[in-house]
Amino acid sequence: MAAGRELGIIGLGKMGGNMAERLRQGGIQVVGFDFSAEAVKRLTDAGSTGVSSLEDLVKNLSAPRAIWLMVPAGKPVDDTIAKLKPLMQKGDIFIDGGNSNYKDSQRRYHELEAEGFKFVDVGTSGGVWGLKEGYSMMIGGEEPVVESLRPIFEALAPGKDLGWGYMGPAGAGHFVKMVHNGIEYGMMQAYAEGFSIMGQKKELNLDLEKIAQVWRYGSVVRSWLLDLTADALKKDPGLEDLEAYVEDSGEGRWTVMEAIDLNISAPVITESLIRRIRSREENNFTDRMLAIMRNAFGGHAVKKD
Repeated sequence: MAAGRELGIIGLGKMGGNMAERLRQGGIQVVGFDFSAEAVKRLTDAGSTGVSSLEDLVKNLSAPRAIWLMVPAGKPVDDTIAKLKPLMQKGDIFIDGGNSNYKDSQRRYHELEAEGFKFVDVGTSGGVWGLKEGYSMMIGGEEPVVESLRPIFEALAPGKDLGWGYMGPAGAGHFVKMVHNGIEYGMMQAYAEGFSIMGQKKELNLDLEKIAQVWRYGSVVRSWLLDLTADALKKDPGLEDLEAYVEDSGEGRWTVMEAIDLNISAPVITESLIRRIRSREENNFTDRMLAIMRNAFGGHAVKKD
């Protein structure tokens, strides 16, 4: 069977498992591997082929093979590729669908090309909603190789010709996804600040969930992100069950560093990243320093524990 009609997937977590199911529904034969026996069983129960080793994964795919890696960025990607290479043959395709740094993707492309393999980087957006809504995919690599995988991308995308596209040479897919996530940081920060301002205007007794619902239709700030925000506020209007601690996957940092390297001013993305980092500081020393300086030069009051 041609590589575009079957796919091996390594990493069957929430996103990888959902992708496998969407592919199956789209007529793509899926062979999946995960270290979790439960995840492999879920895949098998859904009608695809689950295997318990990389050797079995490769054996169950016909040449030229295409294997999609959904593993954490960095060393896990390199380690997985290193384990797969002795099992595969020239012309087989490695697809990195995770959040890798585009520079790593460029390096992997050149290393694999020298050994006769193909490499495609796919910046993938859609998260846990991808099974229902489809995935947005930003793809880098050799265009003929990407074209050979078209049935896979069409099955995963929101529509046959919607939500996915060839971005350019190796690394381009992950570069565009990096900037995509940087923009996402800024959008999320703006929504968070706006709703915080409205929530603090106590005398107006504003209903934040109702406002989000109104903004979803006709407003210039409507978005899928706002849809998700409205749903979250409906479930927990005061967000009382949450800790004010925000992680980042790394792509916002890479976007900021790239902007600096390119002499591009990106204050919104940069500040949104800094706010995320600040959310993790316990007993914030920076703010305590600011308070004591204000007290020192102006006699302004400070609060003590």
